[in-house]
Amino acid sequence: KGRYGQITSYKAFMNYKKSIEAGLMKILAKKGISVISSYRGGYEFEALGLSRALVAEFFPGVTSRISGIGLAGIETKLSELHQKAWASKRALVPIGGFYKLRAAGETHYYQPKLIHLLQDATTRGDYKTFKTYSNLVGKMSKDTPTAPRDLLDWAPKAAPVAIDEVESVNEIRKRFVTPGMSLGALSPEAHETLNIAMNRIGARSVSGEGGEDPERYVRRPNGDNPNSAIKQIASGRFGVTAEYLNQCREVEIKVAQGAKPGEGGQLPGFKVTEFIARMRHSTPGVGLISPPPHHDIYSIEDLAQLIYDIKQINPDCRVTVKLVSQSGIGAVAAGVAKAKADAILVSGQVGGTGASPLTSIKFAGLPFEIGLSEAHQVLTLNNLRGQIRLRSDGGMRTGRDIVIAAMLGAEEFGIGTASLVAIGCLMVRQCQSNTCPVGVCVQDERLRAK
Repeated sequence: KGRYGQITSYKAFMNYKKSIEAGLMKILAKKGISVISSYRGGYEFEALGLSRALVAEFFPGVTSRISGIGLAGIETKLSELHQKAWASKRALVPIGGFYKLRAAGETHYYQPKLIHLLQDATTRGDYKTFKTYSNLVGKMSKDTPTAPRDLLDWAPKAAPVAIDEVESVNEIRKRFVTPGMSLGALSPEAHETLNIAMNRIGARSVSGEGGEDPERYVRRPNGDNPNSAIKQIASGRFGVTAEYLNQCREVEIKVAQGAKPGEGGQLPGFKVTEFIARMRHSTPGVGLISPPPHHDIYSIEDLAQLIYDIKQINPDCRVTVKLVSQSGIGAVAAGVAKAKADAILVSGQVGGTGASPLTSIKFAGLPFEIGLSEAHQVLTLNNLRGQIRLRSDGGMRTGRDIVIAAMLGAEEFGIGTASLVAIGCLMVRQCQSNTCPVGVCVQDERLRAK
């Protein structure tokens, strides 16, 4: 219909084909697959939201843990798209809002109203405003579910426990962390703000895989502690030194990342300033991509060796292993427990610092509910649950999310994107471009000054 200007329909189709092939080649390269025949039938995915009957018939061997729509539902969706594409009158094709929030587009976790309410509540310390935010999240989740937990609810079976019989506020705070968001993905100021805030309330922050400025190991004159309580070791080993591992209460081994399973973190070269390069022991201006696997971990025995080595360097630290939510995680979690880890993190598909390439934002990762419930059950069945703690993260926004995670087995909880929103993030969704207008996910000194 002439919608591509001078480009013919055939040329437009070939451009599409080329882009799909380029994306596929990138994934194959990251996973160490050399030929397409090794990728076919590899089951590098599982179904989410498709009925088990449909999956069994057309994708035998693929897992569909929570079932979903069948052929009739797919037909309805395709018919709607077809009618829009072949309408008799020429009309603008809806953008869709897949990556950025658009009017009448796809629903996103954080709407402008939610961001405003959360920032207003935290800036003024207004609990009433926070409850307004929390109630609005609940309403939106019920009207337009975006995660399995939005379809869940609980039925009270007894009277509430007396408040003096539960943990104190200070003890509850110890269960919360801000997940691994690296120095590099975040600006130094934003990264340090999270550290200081979590240390003030007795919670913990994770350094991410970008190292830590040694100057933070010393408390500030006012008593603030800008040091991350949890240091992360990722496949790239950026910034990992003996000193780094000794300046923490916990070490987190990131086996995989919930927002992009099977891929390592990716920091564009223009965000690798002289300071960031120094922290990561790399070269300024050169992009940094962590390899998908740890090249010294190919078995549970290898993982056990790394855990042992870490505890030789820092005998007082706790070691957590970060896994991603997926079907089959239970067997891995049992192995991690037998490797003498102290905790397991089951990470969901939601990320928030722009460290994922565009090709990995959609259709990558699974909600934490799926992996968390399986890990908890398998550990329990194997009499391993009592020797290890479970932590979960991935899109938690309200107390309701925390309660559901706890009911599924979590004892500790990571709150990442919400913590960034609380310190000023506006969800402009250009973190990866080094142009964050509020200085949260940027290395440009002019923008950081904001």
